[in-house]
Amino acid sequence: MDTKINILAFTGSLRRNSYNKASLRAARDLVPEGASLDIVDLALIPFFNEDLEAEGIPQVVVDFKRKIALADALLIATPEYNYSIPPVLKNALDWASRGTDLPLYGKPLAIMSASPSMFGGVRAQYHLRQVCVVLNLLLLNKPEVFIMNANTKFDQDGTLMDDYTRNVISKLLQALVDKARELNEK
Repeated sequence: MDTKINILAFTGSLRRNSYNKASLRAARDLVPEGASLDIVDLALIPFFNEDLEAEGIPQVVVDFKRKIALADALLIATPEYNYSIPPVLKNALDWASRGTDLPLYGKPLAIMSASPSMFGGVRAQYHLRQVCVVLNLLLLNKPEVFIMNANTKFDQDGTLMDDYTRNVISKLLQALVDKARELNEK
């Protein structure tokens, strides 16, 4: 049997009832056999500041980078703020890209987004893809997951009710697991 693939997932949304957080919970329920998905909260990571960095890397950042390093793959669910990614997500990626240990480098990544809009976060994903280039993340191009009109896809408890969306998230997760396995075999 293949080695278990560990996926680390996070979102830039801090909102308690975030559709992107709900999409990560749905992904955790849909993860393929032979894989696991751990969701990490970015809320406690302080805003990057070189003065703070010079005083010593905050423990929450050290822990975040360690989790990235131990993961076989990453999954990001991003909301769209003003046609871009939210600052909490960019901040976490900035912290993870600093220093001599670079856990993002060469890590397979899948992204998805959920929004009540008819675009489903497509502009945020485009911007995130640009950021991923300099981080040398190995971003999956397909399938693309844009959860449009998210307010109609999740119930009041944040449970994904839409079969089409569940299916496309499953396909994304399978592609991510396949990519991670391929890289682990090299």
